[in-house]
Amino acid sequence: MKPLILLCVTAGLFVGGPANISAEPPKSGDPIELSAELRQRCVAILREGFAAEEFWPSMHAAEALTVAGHGDEVRAGLMKKSPKVTDDQQRCGIAREMVRAGDRRYAETMLEILSQPDDYAHTHAAESLYKVYEIGDGSQLRAAMANGDNPTCQLMAAAALARSGSPEAFEFIRKQLADGDTDGRRIAAWILARIGNTGDIPALQANLKRETDLLKKSYYVNALAALADSGGREQLAKNLSDESPAIRTYAAVFAGDAGMTNVAPQLEKLLDDPELDVRIRAAQALLTLAQPAVELGNIARDVYPATPENPRYSEGSIAVLGDGTLLYATTEFIGSDSDFAKARIIAKTSTDGGRTWSKSRVLQENIGGKNVMSVTLRRLPKDKSGKEPLGMFFLIKNDFNDLRAYLRISHDDGKTFSDRILVTDGPGYHVVNNDRVTVLKSGRLLCPVAWTEDVKTVNHFTCYCAISDDGGQTWHRGKGEVDQPKRGAMEPEVLELSDGRVLMIVRTQLGYIAASESSDGGETWSEAKSWGVKGPEAPATLRRIPATGDLLLIWNHTFVEGAGHGGKRTPLTAAVSTDEGKTWSYERNLETRDDQTYAYTSIEFDRGRALLSYYVGDDKTGRIFSRFRSVPVSWFYQQP
Repeated sequence: MKPLILLCVTAGLFVGGPANISAEPPKSGDPIELSAELRQRCVAILREGFAAEEFWPSMHAAEALTVAGHGDEVRAGLMKKSPKVTDDQQRCGIAREMVRAGDRRYAETMLEILSQPDDYAHTHAAESLYKVYEIGDGSQLRAAMANGDNPTCQLMAAAALARSGSPEAFEFIRKQLADGDTDGRRIAAWILARIGNTGDIPALQANLKRETDLLKKSYYVNALAALADSGGREQLAKNLSDESPAIRTYAAVFAGDAGMTNVAPQLEKLLDDPELDVRIRAAQALLTLAQPAVELGNIARDVYPATPENPRYSEGSIAVLGDGTLLYATTEFIGSDSDFAKARIIAKTSTDGGRTWSKSRVLQENIGGKNVMSVTLRRLPKDKSGKEPLGMFFLIKNDFNDLRAYLRISHDDGKTFSDRILVTDGPGYHVVNNDRVTVLKSGRLLCPVAWTEDVKTVNHFTCYCAISDDGGQTWHRGKGEVDQPKRGAMEPEVLELSDGRVLMIVRTQLGYIAASESSDGGETWSEAKSWGVKGPEAPATLRRIPATGDLLLIWNHTFVEGAGHGGKRTPLTAAVSTDEGKTWSYERNLETRDDQTYAYTSIEFDRGRALLSYYVGDDKTGRIFSRFRSVPVSWFYQQP
């Protein structure tokens, strides 16, 4: 195996060589059928590789075993290997494959290594994060992309960010392909093979023509093949028989990525190759080619359809669990769609990115005089064990003058929850919208609240934040309040700005979203003024996009003077701000039907996608159902 490692280093690639990303579907061709015997043989080769002494081939085998559905086996094996591994580059390999195999907590290991002063393993950390779609909050990778002292790390950080939707990172990679040095162009080609498009083919072809080194040429060949270029696919097929083990290895990897079912017989022959890594990659490619294609693009599912018995499902929230499972909670109303009807919090799970969903289970039964509703699922600051518990915030509604927010905490990723903790103390009607609680960089929790003494007799709201500095165990009410004319300031959302100030936006009856700022972590607030964004009397949801650091706003971009609530809650619109909310661009509509209404959006970012939930009100039936949407982050940066 040493000659192959030397070839990789000579080519400027990292010691482990290029690795396939996690179980991406073939890009063309129907799945092949593997006999039980051939499948067993592939798995046996992978198990042999996983048990091997050579570290990086064993990681490649771990990757392939996960693709083959043996993630539990991989995690168990990696846990045995892990204590013996002290080299940070290899620690990145272990962490990467633990994430791929279903324990996403190990992404923190790669982010921690990326943040170390010593840059010895920075490139491996960025590369590994890219391979498994992990970027954390994006800040460390954005800093790495801005640092030109380590060009290879800079490029791999850009790869991770581009895969998660950053247009700037894509532009940087394509500039490297066009104008970079030899290594920069080659690595850019390797990246674009996975995340590029057919528009990259001319630049790849130009680089292929001017490159003379056969190993380096293979990078452009593989990228062209992955992007469905016929010449690239023809040459990749030839490279499977090349005398160079490195070229055969890389060709096998990309044959699977490219969905080249026509080379399956050649891959089967490579199962007898004298090089272990070639055998591993050939087995992986065959298993990949046997997998069905997976739906990409925008995904929409009406996960909670309304019925006569349950005419309203609304105010949802989505959390990504430690194994990548999605937990989607919402309010199930019983017998009526009124805000004061009986209701409880239920949830479903998805293990395939939201394409299919489980049966529902009850997270919080109704214990209120009227209902429980309006759920927020949120990761809380690390506890004493170093883990981030999952918090479930919700409201208990007893009467028109008795509505309070509570928190229950799960230490087992949503399987069970603790006894409830009171968040909003004091009398009155305390409204906390779904999916609203914010964790500041300091670890402080802010729960934005709209309060009125009595929603029926007073019905004028002011906003404040309930604050916790101990992970949600205790809460106090902030000193300041935000108010507006008419019905007041309602349904607040808070977000930490890049300079540490906290922004609050609120629903009003004035035809616009109002905004206030806090310089003391949510304790006190400036006088609220128009934010310059038109909107009806409806909530708006604001989040920071991890891949770019930009702000994403989703709201109803309409206002009709004199109409009830300022007009219908349609369309449902998204816009991006690159200057902390001062201006907005890339305005696009998520929903536009005139016979439906849309509101109470939740947003979670995962694997380069925005995971949304919102209610859909149907004019014909009067019912409200809860919709899931999974949208590539890049969609929000495309002109309509």
